[in-house]
Amino acid sequence: MLAVDVQNLRVKYGRFEAVKGITLQIPLGEVFGFIGPNGAGKSSTIRVLATLQPEFEGEAYITGLNVRSKPQMVREKIGYVPDFFGVYEDLTAREYLHFFAAAYRLPISKRKSVVDDVLQLTDLTHKIDSAVDSLSRGMKQRLSLARVLLHDPAVLLLDEPASGLDPRARIEMRELLKALKEMGKTILISSHILHELAQLCTRIGIIEAGKMVTQGSVAEIYRELGVLKIVHVQVAHQTPELIASLKGLRGISHVDDQADRISIRFEEGSIEVEDIHDFIHNQGVRIRMFQPEVMDMETAFMKLTEGQTA
Repeated sequence: MLAVDVQNLRVKYGRFEAVKGITLQIPLGEVFGFIGPNGAGKSSTIRVLATLQPEFEGEAYITGLNVRSKPQMVREKIGYVPDFFGVYEDLTAREYLHFFAAAYRLPISKRKSVVDDVLQLTDLTHKIDSAVDSLSRGMKQRLSLARVLLHDPAVLLLDEPASGLDPRARIEMRELLKALKEMGKTILISSHILHELAQLCTRIGIIEAGKMVTQGSVAEIYRELGVLKIVHVQVAHQTPELIASLKGLRGISHVDDQADRISIRFEEGSIEVEDIHDFIHNQGVRIRMFQPEVMDMETAFMKLTEGQTA
């Protein structure tokens, strides 16, 4: 069964068409990164899936349930975190979660244990009696996730969850999302912080001007674009013979012989990083450093889009 199934989705605001015929399928347990610039149509698509955008064309399903005809049943299956946090100045974190536990109609006898569980999962137990308004933005985002986990939804719809977070808070958010992934949750996460999605997602889709430009695994998209991977190597004795042999290795696109290292460029899928390491080792050369460079999602994004919004 598909967790999310969107067919030819179109969303209009008056004469303005924000989403232009998107088709998207996400299997259960997958983490799908929805990438695009501001105004590309990410939030409009997510609002449809969250049953908050009733006017749309096309079809949308959550775990087989029709978003248009069965919105209440869909809401029981989803947890939606928007890109802003509502104002709850007079509530503590405990009161905030108990309020939403009641809204989700959790039995009174189970509310305390469920609230304690989601606070522990989001690492907010120590802030249980703190005023919501006193929390940092990162803590508020984690509290938002705790809120939508109260009813144990199968599908999480996260709209820019790392927006405005400092580097430490982003790392904490990423680790939390990894934990949710390991729990088997299906996650659709939109963002323009591209490299973080590359580390987290099983598949990504790139949207621009309301249209899906491409979708697939990170490796598939890099292969499609011909984006090069890089490995930086330091060896005990850097010889012309070693450089020449690397240049002749099948799958290698370029070898840069620098003063303190060798930088080797190759296309995704043409050769494995381990094969390059083994090749150098088998030349009888002692390797001091072998460091693959993290592939840059920004490169893929810029190559696939023209910087236009809808």
